[in-house]
Amino acid sequence: MSSPVLRIVTRSSPMARVQVERVRGLLAHTSPELDVEVVPVTTTADRWTGHLSALGGKENFVREVDAVLAAGAADVAVHCLKDMPGEKPLPPGMTIAGYLERDDVRDCLVSPAGLTLAELPPRARIGTSSVRRRAQLTAIRPDLEFTLFRGNANRRLEKLAAGEVDAAILAVSGLERIGRTDVITETFEPEVMLPPVGAGILALQCRADDDATLEVLAPLNDPTTWREAAAERMFLHVLQGHCNSPIAGWASHVDDELQLHGAVYSLDGKTVLTTAESAAAFNPVDLGMSVALALVKQGARDVITDAAQHP
Repeated sequence: MSSPVLRIVTRSSPMARVQVERVRGLLAHTSPELDVEVVPVTTTADRWTGHLSALGGKENFVREVDAVLAAGAADVAVHCLKDMPGEKPLPPGMTIAGYLERDDVRDCLVSPAGLTLAELPPRARIGTSSVRRRAQLTAIRPDLEFTLFRGNANRRLEKLAAGEVDAAILAVSGLERIGRTDVITETFEPEVMLPPVGAGILALQCRADDDATLEVLAPLNDPTTWREAAAERMFLHVLQGHCNSPIAGWASHVDDELQLHGAVYSLDGKTVLTTAESAAAFNPVDLGMSVALALVKQGARDVITDAAQHP
């Protein structure tokens, strides 16, 4: 009798393949009888070199992957949670089966000259495609200049080495996954640069009616990460954040208590709206809603709308 097969659909980038191998390794322990097949997909966002907002947003990182899953050509999709649109529900018939244990949430500076943010020369060129990063960096160093910097982490490092920019901002978790933490010259703690919603989280998505796959994936779910993701995703959903929204949100556990820090920034870094609450009196979803509404009362919707009009 042949072994049961689990088909994993994923983006075809090197980092995405590393993420799938992590899932494969976990399944080797929880379901050793499974044969795991990989179904790679090159998405529209992977091919696009311009502003993501001009393409229609984050959903272009996941839409074609989800289509393969919906068609029954795969059983599970592995997504970076931060790439999943927060302002829209999951596609019909889809569900999140679990979240892997969370990786490092921090951003970092990569400077070929080995400089920290404070040591970069005036008007240094910074490579980033993130309005969240740009807004927070501008608040610290308003003299910096920013260059659109897209592509997977390997490609960004190649551009950096070619001298297209003076430094770049990348996710620590991404560099860990491709084994390139050696290039990091400064790591920003969340108190300095608040992470994006879903930072460091890999989501396992499958069809809601696929009971067999749900059962296989259940042991891979990390309950702590699930609570943090639930709070952050609701926070983003209430704010109706999208790819051109300078929004940051980070949930963490402190002494077994869930805390959520949220922020909204103007693109010039001059307006910074922040708030934080704990889950002592809330479940994670209610916590996310409460933090988002607190920012709305501060004027977050106007800041988000203005950012969308001036990318």
